[in-house]
Amino acid sequence: MTDSAAFFDLDRTLMSGSSAYYFGKACYRAGLRPLGRLLGDGASGVVFRMFGASDEKSAAMRDRLLDSVAGTPAEVLRRLSPTVVEELLPRIRAEAQTLLDIHSEAGRDVYIISASPVEIVGELAAALEIAGGLGTESEIVDGVYTGRLAAPFCYGEGKASHIRKLAAERSYDLAKCYAYSDSASDLPMMLIVGHPVAVNPDRSMTAVAHRRGWPVVEFNRQAKQVAKVSAAGALTLGGAAGGWVMGRRHERKALERLTGGRLRLQWR
Repeated sequence: MTDSAAFFDLDRTLMSGSSAYYFGKACYRAGLRPLGRLLGDGASGVVFRMFGASDEKSAAMRDRLLDSVAGTPAEVLRRLSPTVVEELLPRIRAEAQTLLDIHSEAGRDVYIISASPVEIVGELAAALEIAGGLGTESEIVDGVYTGRLAAPFCYGEGKASHIRKLAAERSYDLAKCYAYSDSASDLPMMLIVGHPVAVNPDRSMTAVAHRRGWPVVEFNRQAKQVAKVSAAGALTLGGAAGGWVMGRRHERKALERLTGGRLRLQWR
């Protein structure tokens, strides 16, 4: 039994784009109401993109979405999850997949952690053959969504809460755990693990990572592209499985030992 785990944020870290957007699109195509009305009332897919956003508007979108699923049979949404996962799998970044494999082969339990519905996150984790997925859990009574949360919203401090609970249940040593994210909204979970890594970070996350000496990894956003300097000052390399990493020497060396040359990293 392992005493360490690796936690990966989903949207814009493990994958490109917003997972909740594809969930919303699947609901719309299936003709679900009132979820379908959410997409047709002028907000369109923006509602679901905002649900995965890294700002305060996510809470408002969360409440709106919870209200919209109230009264929907849980089984209906669960049946849609495999369809959503089929759209998400091609969007998993090659470098991120390599890191998933490296952690798994090192004997760590690997988890996706996301504000997206746990039905999606769990299904995706199963498809990727990793330990599990932590996501937003909606309350279900008599097989129907009530429109209320069944656990802390898996966002911000809620992610840290989920990780602490899981660590207590599985006897993980948080000092030995890893966390990967792009957004400053995930700082609560990054701060409770021993090995935080910023991936394609937003401006606020970049500032904190530089100040604390965390590795900053810039993954390719496309399979092929010319090298360019990002707003964070990290250089993206063309081709698959490459990127610049910054951070204090001991953190950089730790990540280098972890990847063992399988992820083509260059140090800035």
